[in-house]
Amino acid sequence: MQFLQHGSGVIHYTLEGPADAPVLMFANSLGTDFRMWDLVAERLRDHYRLLRYDMRGHGLTSVPSGPYTIAGLAEDCVALMDGLGLDRVHFCGLSIGGMVGQQLAGAHGERLQSVILCDTTMRMPEPAMWTERAAQVRAEGLGGLVDGAMERWFTPAFRTGTTVAGIRNMFLRTPPEGYAGCCEAIGTMDLEPMVDVIDRPTMVVVGAEDPGTPVSAAEAIAGRIDGARLEIVSDAAHLPPVEQPQAVVRLLRDFIG
Repeated sequence: MQFLQHGSGVIHYTLEGPADAPVLMFANSLGTDFRMWDLVAERLRDHYRLLRYDMRGHGLTSVPSGPYTIAGLAEDCVALMDGLGLDRVHFCGLSIGGMVGQQLAGAHGERLQSVILCDTTMRMPEPAMWTERAAQVRAEGLGGLVDGAMERWFTPAFRTGTTVAGIRNMFLRTPPEGYAGCCEAIGTMDLEPMVDVIDRPTMVVVGAEDPGTPVSAAEAIAGRIDGARLEIVSDAAHLPPVEQPQAVVRLLRDFIG
């Protein structure tokens, strides 16, 4: 286990791969931890130096008191890079991780060689829903949300496998306060100003069957970034790195080189 002291808590991370290889940093989705990238990482660790971390309030990273904001979550990434002596990285984030990627690329573009934004959006159409979800989780825990999450995250054909059972357990073990804080960050975000100033090489990736951050959301992001590449992953919903890891690996290797 690897931890970096950050404020009054710690960031949990793993750094693996050749020391002289390009650094590829991954950010997890809401309700998961860095293990959501395992199937991608095992296919890339010989080619890149892989930095994965648990987002604030998730996995083994500390659960500080709120409020959480997307800008604050992005500053956690900068602190981790600084603590590890990494000047620039290729950044790949999914869902809320992709929101963090938009913020990073807009506010700290000099720290990124490129940015890959997966199954994400610039803003949510119903921000009040996220405040309500945060309140529900604080009162009742995550048990009432897990079935709906798995239905949104995976296609029906994939949902019955053991991989999804593992992701389900990961979701249920997420600290409720960390999940709630990140819900509130999502509900208050508006990333259009960040996206409009992104000048890093950008690839936007989305599962063809993602109901929560659909293809239209990916198209909207890509359409605002000069030269952005848009890739739609077939037979995948919200978590293509879990459902179609080989396709995601091919896209990453082709894009980063």
